[in-house]
Amino acid sequence: MNPVIRSYESTDLDELLDVWTSASKVAHPFLSPEFLAQERENIPAIYLPNAETWVYELDGAVVGFIALLGNEVGAIFVDPTYQKRGIGRQLMDHAVLVRGDLELDVFVDNPIGRGFYEHYGFVSLEQKLHEPSGHSVFRLRYETASTA
Repeated sequence: MNPVIRSYESTDLDELLDVWTSASKVAHPFLSPEFLAQERENIPAIYLPNAETWVYELDGAVVGFIALLGNEVGAIFVDPTYQKRGIGRQLMDHAVLVRGDLELDVFVDNPIGRGFYEHYGFVSLEQKLHEPSGHSVFRLRYETASTA
């Protein structure tokens, strides 16, 4: 078992989409199949070209990823088979290492994601509507400890 966090490469696309699809079905059962299908198309067409994406590779297979837009976590997903093994925490630790303070949106109806972020130390800033899906999200922030 040789885990590694590395930069996304175009050859990772199929595995990344598989991770996203399986994890989204677990975390976002409230989202319509049409919305999820559109988002799956948007990942390679819109999101990946604009994000700094890191994959978690285990024994040669991509089992998780995190996508950053500056200090914004645009996405973090771990294959459900590999959840609860610290992979999400390692990906988030990597994001904090390269970006410092972070912000993100999480669906109100996603208790898995909300629990992960709360446990990690994110705090809620506001609740707002995610217009593309019609569902509410919490805006969260993680601040690194001050050195002063």
